[in-house]
Amino acid sequence: MHEFSRLYRRLDETTKTGEKTAALADYFALAGAADAAWAVYFLIGRRPKRAVKTARLRRWAAEHASIKDWLFDDCHDVVGDLAETITRVLPTTKTVERRPLHEWVDQHLLPLRDAPEEVQRRKVTGAWKEMDADSRLVWNKILTSGLRAGVSKALVVRGLSVAFGLEESVLVHRMAGDWQPSAEFFGRLVAHDTSDTTASRPYPFCPAHLLESDPTTLAVPEQWMAEWKWDGIRVQIIRRHGQVFMWTRKGELVTERFPETAASAMMLPDGTVLDGELLAWGPDGVLSFGELQRRLGHKTLGPKLLRDTPTCCIVFDLLEYESRSIRDQPLRARRRILAKLLSDMPGSAAMCLSKTIDFETWADLDALRKESRNRRVEGLVLKDLDAPYVDDRVTKAWWNWKADPLTIAAVLIYAERRQADSRDGYTDYTFAVWDEDNTLVPFTHAHQGLTEREVKAINGFVKQNTVERFGPVSSVSPELMFEISFEAIRTSTRHKSGVAVRSARIQKWLEGEDAKAADRLATLKSLLPPR
Repeated sequence: MHEFSRLYRRLDETTKTGEKTAALADYFALAGAADAAWAVYFLIGRRPKRAVKTARLRRWAAEHASIKDWLFDDCHDVVGDLAETITRVLPTTKTVERRPLHEWVDQHLLPLRDAPEEVQRRKVTGAWKEMDADSRLVWNKILTSGLRAGVSKALVVRGLSVAFGLEESVLVHRMAGDWQPSAEFFGRLVAHDTSDTTASRPYPFCPAHLLESDPTTLAVPEQWMAEWKWDGIRVQIIRRHGQVFMWTRKGELVTERFPETAASAMMLPDGTVLDGELLAWGPDGVLSFGELQRRLGHKTLGPKLLRDTPTCCIVFDLLEYESRSIRDQPLRARRRILAKLLSDMPGSAAMCLSKTIDFETWADLDALRKESRNRRVEGLVLKDLDAPYVDDRVTKAWWNWKADPLTIAAVLIYAERRQADSRDGYTDYTFAVWDEDNTLVPFTHAHQGLTEREVKAINGFVKQNTVERFGPVSSVSPELMFEISFEAIRTSTRHKSGVAVRSARIQKWLEGEDAKAADRLATLKSLLPPR
């Protein structure tokens, strides 16, 4: 537990991806197999069923700390997190027992679920007596099902890759499906014999870079192919050895989530790898990204979900043909082979060739780009017709020319401290717009876009104008107005505003302007795409 808690602290103390990767690699290189298996389990977001009721944990912690319940509740209000509150109020341990993580989980945590309350109390408080503060925090996070280390599954995979010298696709393949953490599982996970994953292994994806300047800087239009940039999930579809595998750009294996596309891929000749975009697609065309996400958010795909969210794959590149990589061929040659390959597919197939856009000048193409939102796309993708399929960040063969962002004037209503932020202040903000009753309705969070000077000034405002506190969150007087930009907006029943926005960013602080002049909820909803 001591080593895992040290890892948790290292991850919590930085926001830099490189430092998180190094911390993960250092841990996995030294940890025992059983500990490492449980670490992977927790870090990728899995958790065992909660074994102890939180009310009991609160009561036992107050008793162990010899404080009244009301004082514990006050501490919880200030700290905001139950696991951290318990850790802070407990007395310092005089003698620390350094048991391994797997022993704490297998022999102490899991048996709690079916144990009588008195046995639970004795086991939990006994663990508190044997741990240092860092280990207690992690133990309490696990007990309360609140262990979040600020790393994605992809980052955990990268750490394992660095530690053991394995390709990330190999690790992702082995982590797919249902598995139980054990020393045996971890041994299979990091085994260097990769023959079990050869058929499923994808190629590195060709990146598309964000075009922020005039496209005339690229070259003459004749050298470039233009396609619509769809709002979906980019995947490689692999047909090898009589099987089909579908990998996302984030290294997730999603074959079982999209059975209709997988079935269509089985019609491809063996030894074929495609690059394309998965979309939710109804009778009237492309559906929102939120509809597509429903496929990923459900454990089982029932007939109703499959019927309500039909999907297809827009295919735009061919990476392997007749069991041979053709990535070194120019795009125009790959597209010719791809067009012939897909033309042999039946019309009912859940995949099709992407359509290219005819244009003569960059101005013509820019006029089409400005129609993106009405077409329910994110913009354009420009691709060099003479370029090979490259996976580096230097050879910039593909460019995303996105639609201009949407903007709204909104009011700051909440500010939150981020523990890992080096500026040690309020750097996460919640923004709201006015409804018809002149009540502020929150609609998004944002933290990017401000200068250091602005962050410092806003921190000063928050400290002087806090109305109420909820742990690390401060409710502030609604006086500051900001211009918020975002890439997309959709309806949402989960949000009080009725909408959800994506990639929100603080465009600028409208200093000196009256917050009452911020936009209305009706204005925000008017930005929703046409149905």
